[in-house]
Amino acid sequence: MSLDVTFLGTGAAFPCPSRGAAALVLRRAGQCWLFDCGEGTQTQLMKSHLRAAKITKIFITHLHGDHIFGLPGLLCTLSLQRSPDASVAPIDIYGPLGLRSFLWRSLELSHSQPLLPYAVHELVPTRDQCPAGEFRDFSGLDRGEALAQAPPGAVLHLDPETDSYLLLEDEELSVRAFRLFHRVPSFGFVLEEKPRPGKLKVHILEELG
Repeated sequence: MSLDVTFLGTGAAFPCPSRGAAALVLRRAGQCWLFDCGEGTQTQLMKSHLRAAKITKIFITHLHGDHIFGLPGLLCTLSLQRSPDASVAPIDIYGPLGLRSFLWRSLELSHSQPLLPYAVHELVPTRDQCPAGEFRDFSGLDRGEALAQAPPGAVLHLDPETDSYLLLEDEELSVRAFRLFHRVPSFGFVLEEKPRPGKLKVHILEELG
C-alpha cells in the first residue's frame, strides 16, 4: 500500500506569508485525506501538486481556529468543482463534538449551499482531555428542528476496551482516534496497516532444496 504525506501548513495561531496554518494531506489509492484545515489551506493546495477535488475524507484534531477556519471555504470550493450527482459518495469529516454545528452555522449564516454531500462524524470527548475550566459541553448544540437541517453523521463514543474511537476500517488498514490533552479537547489519528502475508513460490523452494 502506497502512502504519501504532504505538509500544507505547519504554522500555529495565525497564517503567515511563508508558512500556512495547520494542514496536511495523506494520499492513498488515488484519494486524498486532509488532516486539519487552517486558514489558507485552499491557497496551499493550489501551490502544491495535489488536487483538492481528490479529497474524500477530512480529519480535524481540535476546534481551535487555526485548525478549522479554512474548512467552510474549502467545502464551498469543492462544491464548485464537483457535479451535484446524487450517486457521489459524501465527504466524510471526523472531528470533536461541536464540529457539525460550526460547519452548518457557518454555511447557513453566509448563505452558502454546498452542492456536494458531506457527513460530519463527531467524537465525544472526555473531561480529562483539557484543563477543567476549559471544558465545554457541546452535546446540546443544534438539537430538535435545527438538527434535522444539519448535515448527517454519527456521534462516536470512546470504546473503553481499546481506549480509542474506531473511525473506519477496510481490508488494508484501520483508522482510530485517540484522546490527547490540550487547552481544548484534542484527538490524534492513527492509521494502522493490516498484516500482509507474503507469497511464496513453493515449487521453486522445493527445487532449491
